Amino acid sequence: MKADDSWQKALRCAQSALDKKAYDLVVLDVEALTSVASYFVICTGRSDIQVQTISQAIEKVLRQEGHRPLALEGVSHGQWILMDFGDVIVHIFYETVREFYNLEGLWAKAPRCTLPEPYSTQALDLRLETG
Repeated sequence: MKADDSWQKALRCAQSALDKKAYDLVVLDVEALTSVASYFVICTGRSDIQVQTISQAIEKVLRQEGHRPLALEGVSHGQWILMDFGDVIVHIFYETVREFYNLEGLWAKAPRCTLPEPYSTQALDLRLETG
């Protein structure tokens, strides 16, 4: 799969998550750091129901485009859902679980990707207050 195809898939995941009001969305370029994926899409839901809804939206959109997840973990609990689309891995966290696991800290060497508009502004608008 071409790198541009992977980026487009990551953007579709981001768009679907943002459409369901996912908070603190980031896309990490992990291609140079691991062989498991090109991109990680990480976002937060404020309830287990929202976490599940974000996952369902991403899965629906990607299935319509012919992409089925290779693995789908954590859906029944809605605390941390992992969606493996091969070149793109999506992590959808319940707020406190994301803080605990701190994937961005574990993957600190991975560059954060700049999202194009309108996703960039939408992602900025959906930031949780940290303090």
